[in-house]
Amino acid sequence: MGTRRQFIRQGSLYTVGLGTSLFFPTEILATIRKTISPNDKIHVGLIGCNGMGFANLTSILKNSEVEVVALCDVDENVLRAKTANLEKANIKKPKWYSDYRKMLEDKDIHIVIIGTPDHWHCLQLVDAVDAGKDVYCEKPIANSIAECEAMLSAVDTSDRMVQIGQWQRSQPHFVDAINYVHSGKLGQIRLVKTWAYQGWMKSIPKVANSTVPAGVDYKMWLGPAQDRPFNKNRFHFDFRWFWDYAGGLMTDWGVHLIDYALYGMKAATPKSVMAMGGKFAYPDDAAETPDTLQTVYEFDGFSLLWEHANGIDGGNYGRNHGVAFIGNNGTLVLDRGGWEVIPEKNRPNWSEDLGPKIEPVPLQTVDANGLDLHTVNFLEAIKKRDKTILNAPIKVGYDAAVVSHMGNVAYKTGERLFWDAQRKQFNHKEADLLLVNEYHNGWKMPTK
Repeated sequence: MGTRRQFIRQGSLYTVGLGTSLFFPTEILATIRKTISPNDKIHVGLIGCNGMGFANLTSILKNSEVEVVALCDVDENVLRAKTANLEKANIKKPKWYSDYRKMLEDKDIHIVIIGTPDHWHCLQLVDAVDAGKDVYCEKPIANSIAECEAMLSAVDTSDRMVQIGQWQRSQPHFVDAINYVHSGKLGQIRLVKTWAYQGWMKSIPKVANSTVPAGVDYKMWLGPAQDRPFNKNRFHFDFRWFWDYAGGLMTDWGVHLIDYALYGMKAATPKSVMAMGGKFAYPDDAAETPDTLQTVYEFDGFSLLWEHANGIDGGNYGRNHGVAFIGNNGTLVLDRGGWEVIPEKNRPNWSEDLGPKIEPVPLQTVDANGLDLHTVNFLEAIKKRDKTILNAPIKVGYDAAVVSHMGNVAYKTGERLFWDAQRKQFNHKEADLLLVNEYHNGWKMPTK
């Protein structure tokens, strides 16, 4: 496989920036893709074909040397729909699988994209690496801190290229903002705020359990999660709001924004964490994860605050999501729409105002498609066999996921928790039990 990749040359790799939307109409792919020699192609297989899984596939297919040869999903209805989408781009029907392990046996597959629910990421990534595949894995990397450890170990001891889907690491305006933070112009940064206020998220009404839909391999969907009767609220998109499969907004949006907080502050794990919140907006709906949460992390020299709220768009600085680096000289505010610097006033005493301490920076807007740049970066690393050029390697995904999961552990215990970085555990027995998610149905957590 390595030899096959060595003769892959620059082709249509840089067909990026064709709009900033993460969801690209597949029929337009037909106008982008060029004819490439079969010997020069990189073959990709997708596990988990809905949502961001298919968005990631569509993005990487903007590069003509990439050919999709396999789709894996537990829902045959999804396989049928996504195959029809690919046919609009004149892409022939890939092989279908419901069991990802069977797909990994295919020696012709070079790259695996993992777009499944969070509770599957650990097993699938470790198995894909063991099968000799390079991997693009959706965030958050795992559904527990123990899984994060296993995944980091598996990737670090392999020669596989693994890119995590924290695509903002490739978004130029995010990079520019962090370069400004690192310049020191903001002065001492005491507090970093991160938040996601998601007004579109409405209540999820409770519904009765039902029979498994036709074409769905429900046993495979559950995988290592607890065996439960089928309920549509736990299936497809809304799996995010149930602890068996994910960590709510804390991990769904948190990994993106907390990642940039950590990046800006050159930090990794906190000294302590505490959280409070609950189901305040929709106390009686079906979701388990909190719809309102505030989490405070203690680092050396600064604090990090995470906030989220379902059903509300009125976040900090008039933005429904973002990161704010609050320094003595000014505040840099960053979101997916752009970044700006709001200076502090120079006040020698309470009655004087000598103007701004630093020059304001007006809103710097988006001019590129971060997801497309992220998949291009992944392909470059594959072609060069160089992990060091990955914009979001496994350690980036690990740090953001660990910190986010710490917030959920603190919420569940209701305690201020202190982290022992050497032993990788808390000072609290109940909290330490939550570092590991129990595996069911005969599946075993990787021990690497």
